[in-house]
Amino acid sequence: MFLKTAFSLLLCIASSSFLWSQTEMISEATENKPEKRVYTTRSIDGKEPIVIDGKLDDAAWNEVDWTTDYVEFEPDNATPPTEQTKMKIAYDARNLYVAFRCYQKDPSTIERRMGRRDDFPGDWVEINIDSYGDDRTGFSFTISASGVKGDEFISDNGNFDGSWNPIWYVDTQIDAEGWTAEMRIPLSQLRFSAADEQVWGLQSTRRYFNNEERSLWQPLLPSPPGWVSEFGELRGIKGIKPQKQIEIQPYTVAQWDTYEEEQGNPFRDGSDGRLTFGLDAKIGVTNDLTLDATINPDFGQVDADPGAVALDGFEIFFQERRPFFVENKSVYDYRVGGGADNLFFSRRIGRSPQGSPFGPTTVYADQPNNTTILGAAKFSGKTKEGWTIGVLESVTDKEFADVINEDGTEEETLVEPLTNYFVGRVQKDFNDRKSNVGAIFTATHRNMDPNVSFLHSQAYSGGLDFQHNWNERKHYISGKATFSHVRGSAEAITATQTSLTHLFQRVDAEHVSVDPTKTSLTGTGGNFEVGKGGGGNWRYYFGGNWKSPEYELNDIGFLRQADDIRQYSGGRYLWNKPTSWFRQANIRADISTAFDFEGNYNRIQYEIGGYVNWKNNWWSELGGAHKPRIFVNTFLRGGPRWRYNQENYVFFFSGTDQRKKLSFRAGHVHSRATQDQFSFYNYEVGARYQPLNSLSLSVDLNYEESPSKTQYVTQADFNGTTRYILGEIDNEALSATLRINYNINPNLTIQYYGQPFIFRAKFSNFNFVNNSIAEDLNERVTLYGNDQINFSEGSYLVDENRDGTTDYQFGDPDFAFVQFRSNLVVRWEYIPGSEIFLVWSQGITGLGDPDNRFSTIIDNQILQQQPQNTFLVKATYRFVL
Repeated sequence: MFLKTAFSLLLCIASSSFLWSQTEMISEATENKPEKRVYTTRSIDGKEPIVIDGKLDDAAWNEVDWTTDYVEFEPDNATPPTEQTKMKIAYDARNLYVAFRCYQKDPSTIERRMGRRDDFPGDWVEINIDSYGDDRTGFSFTISASGVKGDEFISDNGNFDGSWNPIWYVDTQIDAEGWTAEMRIPLSQLRFSAADEQVWGLQSTRRYFNNEERSLWQPLLPSPPGWVSEFGELRGIKGIKPQKQIEIQPYTVAQWDTYEEEQGNPFRDGSDGRLTFGLDAKIGVTNDLTLDATINPDFGQVDADPGAVALDGFEIFFQERRPFFVENKSVYDYRVGGGADNLFFSRRIGRSPQGSPFGPTTVYADQPNNTTILGAAKFSGKTKEGWTIGVLESVTDKEFADVINEDGTEEETLVEPLTNYFVGRVQKDFNDRKSNVGAIFTATHRNMDPNVSFLHSQAYSGGLDFQHNWNERKHYISGKATFSHVRGSAEAITATQTSLTHLFQRVDAEHVSVDPTKTSLTGTGGNFEVGKGGGGNWRYYFGGNWKSPEYELNDIGFLRQADDIRQYSGGRYLWNKPTSWFRQANIRADISTAFDFEGNYNRIQYEIGGYVNWKNNWWSELGGAHKPRIFVNTFLRGGPRWRYNQENYVFFFSGTDQRKKLSFRAGHVHSRATQDQFSFYNYEVGARYQPLNSLSLSVDLNYEESPSKTQYVTQADFNGTTRYILGEIDNEALSATLRINYNINPNLTIQYYGQPFIFRAKFSNFNFVNNSIAEDLNERVTLYGNDQINFSEGSYLVDENRDGTTDYQFGDPDFAFVQFRSNLVVRWEYIPGSEIFLVWSQGITGLGDPDNRFSTIIDNQILQQQPQNTFLVKATYRFVL
């Protein structure tokens, strides 16, 4: 059945794709791709240096010509823009200079909103440079009319990475004709070949705020198949030499923590302090390849993760925010299938210690929050021959917890071993840069100890990947094939087999079983996709992915669930030309199915959706899905497959014009299964207010309800039979996120972030699984009668056979989780690349009374609790050699 269903689905997809492709080829035949533009610059060596003040009055600017004739890209493609723009480019032996003249008939309408780096507020203008000349990567420099800088590294022909922070110089001026911008970009911040004459890709974009309009120097058709590949050309640069970049950035951090004193606990005396030093370095090994190194890195600026509770038992995925790992992260990104599954998940490095110091005689323990990173280095870049290279190496220290036992003795307990992490990545472009092949390899090695024998001693993963584009890059085919191999003690491998990711102990699974003698696991995974990604009005794709039962990535990667096979296809139609009632719109349809490696047909889902950007620049998004078949292998935590009832959901979100001083957005998700087995209701409301160009405030409220008649509770033994106990759950989550940004100038900003999060769950109507795959819910579970279950002293006692004797019992599953996180950060970039941070963080995490209302929980567990405070001063200085 599995093969038949999969073949039928692929045949249907292929037929649809062929028809779409023929329709597209006919419609695209009438499209005329804009002619590639060329700008020729000249050297200003020997001339009086250009002063970066935004005035454009330096004599050296007369050596080069203006280029203009920008064309509107959005919303009304291929039409003259409301306001025209001019650009000129010059260079000398060490710098690239760029000047912009942004005309605006009424200069008082220029929007000069402030923001911190990479905010892109108000009116702005941008230049993109493909100095590699590879049609895939580039460097983006943006300047707003208010002087706010933005810089991004462009990868994969259109992925913009704002973590890249080069050193460059800019200024702006407003005059009677509009506004001007002047840039100086050191050549050391770019990467280019040693050729005597350079030919670089070139693009420039202007945002005209009043009409929310984008115009381009190099015109593009709507929804182009890529970004960098469509650039024009910059010529005339001769005789410049690649420059090896050397930057050293030492730092110091002073930190003071205060918290509620715990009587008798010497580890919680009310306050702690520390003073640390470290060093970050960026060294250009060649002009193409850069070594980033860090010694005793500080991650004190990491934003707090949002509050979340996972009732399904799976690990919650949180984004990486640490600068060292965020920069150039696209080089190491290697996703396998949908979602967050990836061969490299950098938050594994420096993670919280995985061991527990608590034993039967432990009274107090002091365990570090994170594993110390002794050092890390990244070697990455792209050569002129088309090789993309990335190597990352990091070592984390062994971590001990200080323990005090009942008899007063003190000792240290190992909670994390000395560990080495390695990632190597390589890609090669060919076929005129339209195709590429690549490989990745990761390794984790731990210096093992009996106290951490539950961990893998070694873990490896690797893969091969390819992508090919054709028909002017409008169509593509891509794929990945990967493997994983983990080693460890029989205890560690058994724990992996029985973890929620694998569940080899599933009682109804014939293709997997727990082998308590195994000391290694080897698995495979991968994905394949073909589709149309650009050009014209249609987009479509189809593909699939797999993760074998022994596939394991969680030592240095992220994997939610193994033993999974997915197929999917979808199409999208875009209205790129504005009409009398909208600026842009699209509609989409998708279908997906899921199987496991035993051939069980677990899921099918149909989804539709659409988006409209209205004429007044409001926006709306609407969609829904039908899931007629939902089987889950993990719901019963090692029990048999579980069947959910059919589900239908709809969602609607809409918002006002985000350019306005005051804007709003709101949305709702409504999901419900047949027989009221489960539901999900989500309500979101947000507002943003900018009373001053330098001050903005935003608040977002989120409320969720997800009641279910069959929430997993626990397992128990009844006369040698496993009882899978469920309950009817009524749970609610409430969160509010407040942000305040005060930007005194582009280099001096004050930011506040605060988020309370409350989750409450109450259980009733307990039941046990009778037939886990029965279509009727009433046959799937059996409710306990009032004479079978009673509550006593914090536990539920069950007399299933009604003989007057308790057969088994389980604890009260009701709970309330409370969390509050806030950060107040003053950031001053006193010279380019060198900063001072003043930080005040607050945090409260604990449990509340689930019988209380939200208002009482907020008062008792947040407002009346003493938070943990962190006061931090960090100073960096960036030496450029």
